Amino acid sequence: MTSTRVALCLSFAFLFYVVGGAKVTFTNRCEYTVWPGTLTGDQKPQLSTTGFELGSGVTISVDLPSPWSGRFWGRTGCFNNNGKFSCATADCASGQLGCNDVSNVDGFNVPMSVTPQGGSGDCKTSSCPGNINVVCPSELQVIGTDGSVVACKSACLALNEDKYCCRGDYNTEEKCPPTDYSMVFKNQCPGAYSYAYDDKSSTFTCFARPDYAITFCPSA
Repeated sequence: MTSTRVALCLSFAFLFYVVGGAKVTFTNRCEYTVWPGTLTGDQKPQLSTTGFELGSGVTISVDLPSPWSGRFWGRTGCFNNNGKFSCATADCASGQLGCNDVSNVDGFNVPMSVTPQGGSGDCKTSSCPGNINVVCPSELQVIGTDGSVVACKSACLALNEDKYCCRGDYNTEEKCPPTDYSMVFKNQCPGAYSYAYDDKSSTFTCFARPDYAITFCPSA
């Protein structure tokens, strides 16, 4: 069984829970380079690659062991400065091309989709093909060196208030409903995990060992 939760986490990350192994194929349809990052959960060994460069039009596959849980996301605006690797958005703060850790930053930076290949059950494509950056409220915007909006933070990260982070007095589903900010993400990407209690509309389960195709800028 594979359960795939589509989440707006760091850079519209896909969370995977895999039993039986799988192959994940990354394709970059963006007009710019993307640097995917991978992170294995449950304190298990990392994959054979924890981060790599994916040029425009390039495809790379990664094998997942059995069982496996973790996440994938895309970084943008990356460069190597005197031996230290860093990215303008979705940086994993390792200082290297590979990711040894991951920030708790939540938000959006690059359109993505994940498509099951094979399997049975709720095996549908999950995606956020639109550009949330163009509708991002000013208080959530991340501005690049050229003055453009390069990412859109979650309200939890940007404002650090309990009602947006679903903590403190707001730590239950009943007390932490969607907000105007989370609905900015949800309206653009209905299948994406937009806040802490968005499981019902953003968790999908696919059986019988499907492989997966992850595409950056899927509508390009």
